[in-house]
Order: sequence, then C-alpha cells, then structure tokens
Amino acid sequence: MANQLARVRAERGWTQAQLIARLRAAAAQRKVKLPTDESVKRRIAGWENQHKPVSDFYRPLLCDAYRLSAVELGIAGEPAPPSAQPLVVPELAERVTFSRLDGGLVELLHAQTQNIRMLDRRLGGATIYRQAAAHVETLDSLVRYALPGAHREAAADELSQAAALGGWQALDMGLTADAWRLHEIAVAAGRESGETAALAYARAQQAYILLDAGELEPALALVKSGQTHAGRRVSPLLRAWLHAAEGEALAALGRRDAALRALDAATTALPDNAQDDALPYLMLDAGYLARWRGHCLARLGDGDAIDDLTSALGSMGEGRYGRAEVSLRVDLALAFHARGDVTESRTHARRAADLAGRTGSERQRRRIAELLSA
Repeated sequence: MANQLARVRAERGWTQAQLIARLRAAAAQRKVKLPTDESVKRRIAGWENQHKPVSDFYRPLLCDAYRLSAVELGIAGEPAPPSAQPLVVPELAERVTFSRLDGGLVELLHAQTQNIRMLDRRLGGATIYRQAAAHVETLDSLVRYALPGAHREAAADELSQAAALGGWQALDMGLTADAWRLHEIAVAAGRESGETAALAYARAQQAYILLDAGELEPALALVKSGQTHAGRRVSPLLRAWLHAAEGEALAALGRRDAALRALDAATTALPDNAQDDALPYLMLDAGYLARWRGHCLARLGDGDAIDDLTSALGSMGEGRYGRAEVSLRVDLALAFHARGDVTESRTHARRAADLAGRTGSERQRRRIAELLSA
C-alpha cells in the first residue's frame, strides 16, 4: 500500500518547513542528528512522490512528528512472518521509561524558556520559533511521562508558559493551526499544573487567535472564561492584563464605552510595582498599558489614540522590541488615517513594514497591506 505522508501533511496544512521543524524536534528528543534542511526536503519529496521508501532511521521520527503510528502513515513495511517474531512478554514490550524530574532540571527548563522569551522580544518569532517549538516538544514529553508530584506540576507550569509563547509566535507568523494547537497544550498544561494564573493566561491569550479569525464573540467569551477562572486568586498584574485583553476584544466588537471601562479597570488594577517574578510572561506597566489603550482606540477609529501611542513609542525606544514596535507603528498609522493625515499614516505604515520584514510578522504584514492599499 502506498504511504499516506502526502495526504496527512495536506490534512494538517503543514508546509515542508513546518514538517522539517517537527522532525528536528523529534530528532533532538531521540538525540540523533539530521542533515541539512535541503537534504531533508529532498527526502520528503521522494517519500511523498512514492518513489523513495522511508528508512528505519526516519520512520520513528515521522511517527513522532505526526503523532501517528507507522501503520497509520502507511510506512510500516511488510510484517515479518509470525515464526520469525521473538517471544516477548507483554509487560516488557509495553514498559515505559518515566521522567524523574527534580528541582534543578525544572530550573534549567525555566531558564531555557526565559532565554527564548527574551530573544523573541528582540528578534521576533520567525527567528526563534523552531527553537521554541522544540522546547515545547521536550517539555511535553517530560511532563507526559513524569512521575506524580510537585516537580511534575512545576514542569507542567513551564510547559504551559512555553506553549503559550510558541503559540503567540505561530500566530504572529500566520500559522493559525499551530497557534491553536500550542494554546491547547498551554491550557491543558495549565490545568495539570494547578496554577490558576497559567490557565487563566493561556485561555485569554488563545482568544487572540479567534479575534484574528473574525470570531469576535467567542473571543470575548474566552477572555471572560480566563477572568472567571482567575477570580481574585491571581496577582493584580495579571488581573490588569485580563481587563486590558477584555478591552481589546470589546474594541474589536465596536463596543467603545465597554472597552474604555475595561481599560480603566486595567489601569486601576495595575500595581505600582509592575514587576512580578512569578509572571515572567507578562510585560505590563503604565507605558505598555498606554500602548494597549492606544491600540484599542485605533481599532475604534479614534484619532485620540495618537497621544497614547506616541507616548508609548517614546517609552519603548526604537529597535528594542521588534514585534511590539511593529504593532505600535501600525496602530499609529491607523490613528493618523482616522484623523485624515494620510502622509503621517503612510510614514508609520512603511516603517512598520520594514520592521515586520525583519521580524517575520505575517500578522502585522496583513494589517500594513490593508493600510497601504487604502
């Protein structure tokens, strides 16, 4: 029977580059090395065109990448005659190697997540996404086979954070299916960890995928779900973030007054000391909140957004946070467009386009294209 690799990849909506990234993540987990991307790409073409068999080396990697069995992928090969099979005790055949986590290992995993996070803020998701995806795969495997206990819960918390970060990168790159899958992992891991903050954050951030897809009411409902789960059990910083996320969903729906009330609630909840070591994934202070308010006003077509956005750009500093600056400049372009200043609008749109090209932000490139064509 012909293999099903071409069909399965098409159903997943994966590019060859996405499959290669998953194969590299599987290879890293199995501690083996792959040749260059071009070499792997030629192999994929050969497999999918049915003229090159899948070798024993690549068969388990493909199974790991697709999370399907060799039989399901049509690459199992011809089974050996029953007489050739050695006698295997069932209990030994299904023996699993469990992860034995400890505090030191969890701290190393945390440090790796934080390094990826810092690089992401400076360089954008396209540069670091492959590393982030491989990190999520490693964490997911460790947590899945970890023995119960506090270290497993701590690792699940790290998995939730890493998957939410990878999911945001995927969304920025226009990989919607990957973004949704990674956020589903983040939500499940947040639930496994028992950390209220992790689950609330992952749920609310997942709403942005729905916003980009035009599913506005479900997006608002998802943010509300995160707020309900959080209640008063999370820090004021996360409560402020959740209020601001609600404001953005309401702004997308055109509910100006409700959006401004939510943003005012975010300002009220924001603590004087906006640094919380327990929430390394949150960057929110008065400057960021001003940018968020400006973004919401820009979505509402309000020229008053310009003051907030200009102030936020000054606080941020050019070149320090690539993706954030792209988003801010797109918002400024929208705000100037709403005011009728086409020249200034196009100036910010072109600068945003240049930055988006460097950071690989397909999400922002779509917004810029709409602006420049207006």
